[in-house]
Amino acid sequence: MNHRPVKVLLVEDHFLARCALRSVLSGRFEVIIAAEAESGEQAVGLYEQVSPDVTLMDLRLPGMNGFDTITAIRKIHRSARIVALTNYEGSEDVFQALRCGAMGYLTKDASGEQVLDAILTVHAGVRYLPQAVRDRLSERIPAGDLTPREHQVLTLITRGLSNRDIAENLNIAEKTVRIHVSSVLDKVNARDRTQAAIYAIQRGIVHLP
Repeated sequence: MNHRPVKVLLVEDHFLARCALRSVLSGRFEVIIAAEAESGEQAVGLYEQVSPDVTLMDLRLPGMNGFDTITAIRKIHRSARIVALTNYEGSEDVFQALRCGAMGYLTKDASGEQVLDAILTVHAGVRYLPQAVRDRLSERIPAGDLTPREHQVLTLITRGLSNRDIAENLNIAEKTVRIHVSSVLDKVNARDRTQAAIYAIQRGIVHLP
């Protein structure tokens, strides 16, 4: 019995990376690339046009990032099956991608067989998380418990800003910043600001520009 190939929407802004993925998938009878997008906005529009079975979604996109794009697609198409694709293994990235609705997560050093396996697994309605990604997720610190304001404070801490600078940046009182900093250190189990910054970057909670 012949089965229809899995239609894939490829979302990747880097030309060479997109070519590499296309090369990996184009020779496989199990899948067919239905469309390619270079941005989140373009991906949302193309999703409507081609109705892919599975979407490979780079998380680091210009403009609308991958997290927001996943959320936008899933808001309209609750059954959308999306595999997040990124250079990062940070546990917070994994958690956020899954929370947005991704069913799989791959790093860009994945082999062609892993990419194909992820597509077919997710298409079958099963979550795909490589062991290394599952390990990162299990190590996840309670950063998801950070309030939006605490996340802003932590981001500014990683950029080396003082409490006074943070207060000016966020237009809040320095006393309020001290309260937020204390709460952040407690939630990420850090001894000081430096450890909190290093931990946040290593875990993918904050990405420096």
